[in-house]
Amino acid sequence: MLEFTTTTNPTELLQILELQQQNLPESLSEIDKKEQGFVTVRHDFELLKKMNEIHPHIIAKSNGIVVGYALSMSKIFRNDIPILIPMFDEIDTTSEGTKPYILMGQVCIDKHYRSKGVFRGLYAKMKEEFSGIYDSIITEIDKKNTRSVNAHKAIGFKTLKTYTSNNQDWEIVYLAI
Repeated sequence: MLEFTTTTNPTELLQILELQQQNLPESLSEIDKKEQGFVTVRHDFELLKKMNEIHPHIIAKSNGIVVGYALSMSKIFRNDIPILIPMFDEIDTTSEGTKPYILMGQVCIDKHYRSKGVFRGLYAKMKEEFSGIYDSIITEIDKKNTRSVNAHKAIGFKTLKTYTSNNQDWEIVYLAI
């Protein structure tokens, strides 16, 4: 049975980092990256904890173990992850960037729990948590990560902007809440 909730303790943060590590490009085969997707940013415990103190991360748990997560990231962290700075700069040039938004900093689901509604459940919980506080959830996706691009569009995300940075093509997407 899956439970969608927010992070409440260091063990859950460590489980997020473990799941993240398993899904970084260097941990995956080319086939897995293409078919299953991947995560781009590597967080450390301290940053994940600081982000969580502002807005708890959204997690899916099965039998007490984190099997999926959607990181909640306030704009105040815009300079803490260098690869994300260009994204924030691009968001600033859009109409959505002038409104209150929460950044979904990364979404990842354990390979054994994919195609079981976890992705949709994480975003439903995120919308529930931030409705009335923010106007939208914004995230960016490496355009090579077609599984993620398609999954986001399937639940209603719309393209805000595309751009190139660090020799990668990015798609910034948003979901009104």
